[in-house]
Amino acid sequence: MELDSELVGQLKRVLAAVEQILPQVVEPIDWSKTLAASWRSHSVAGYLEAMLETENTDLDELLGIDDQKKVVVDNTRQFVEKLPANNILLWGSRGTGKSSLVRALLTCYAQQGLRIVQVDKDDLHHLPDIFLQIKNEPYRFLIFCDDLSFEDGEKSYKVLKSALDGAVYSSPKNTLIYVTSNRRHLIPDYVNDNLGNHMKGGEVRASETLEEKSSLSDRFGLWVSFDSFSQEQYLLVVQQCIDRLSAEYGKILPWDETVEKAAIRWSHDKSKRCGRTAFQFAKRWVGMNLSQRG
Repeated sequence: MELDSELVGQLKRVLAAVEQILPQVVEPIDWSKTLAASWRSHSVAGYLEAMLETENTDLDELLGIDDQKKVVVDNTRQFVEKLPANNILLWGSRGTGKSSLVRALLTCYAQQGLRIVQVDKDDLHHLPDIFLQIKNEPYRFLIFCDDLSFEDGEKSYKVLKSALDGAVYSSPKNTLIYVTSNRRHLIPDYVNDNLGNHMKGGEVRASETLEEKSSLSDRFGLWVSFDSFSQEQYLLVVQQCIDRLSAEYGKILPWDETVEKAAIRWSHDKSKRCGRTAFQFAKRWVGMNLSQRG
């Protein structure tokens, strides 16, 4: 008995719609060949997708943050060696090297079994699914959430809090969570947070609101702060960046008052003295000068 052609057409349309909803079939990641992966959401599910290329940033290339590097590297070394180690919140000004430092750890410790899984804030509720996929792997995983912050009223941070707290969704032993943020408490601080009860909309226990605001960040064992550079620090990093970049092309460009003034003007235009600004200026200066010298 042949199906009616109209019915066949309807069935094809239904199947096509269902295929759009279902997650794609992906092969399990071979972590012996994959150093980093990211979580990709699909409807109500998701999957880990291997990053085919990763940044080859070396720790020595990150200038002006020696104290921060030591704390993060020491903690990561303990983790790779299967010793006690902490989850880390790296917080502070933008462009100061927080994300680059985490990614540089992979260059340093990949041979010892370190791997990174990057997760966007909107996908944090999938942490239990991610843990399930990696907990039996013979590697050490950093769950990395970059540029994380929550607005008042968002609830997705509760899964992260649970993972950090060792509660229902606690992370497995081969996993640590590293987060970067511009906010120390990951959620906004307001002037009236520290005012009396009568100034906070009539809330009876205002102190509990403050406690809740700091409760997530408190669950990170280590807080590592990143500040903007002083002008002296900034110029030192600029000079180091220029020396390294120009040396790659067999040249050593001179450092003089002209370069210094140009670097200061650049930082004023960017309204920021940090490693990112210094490196951007160095690329501009080295490229421009080597091109002119032909």
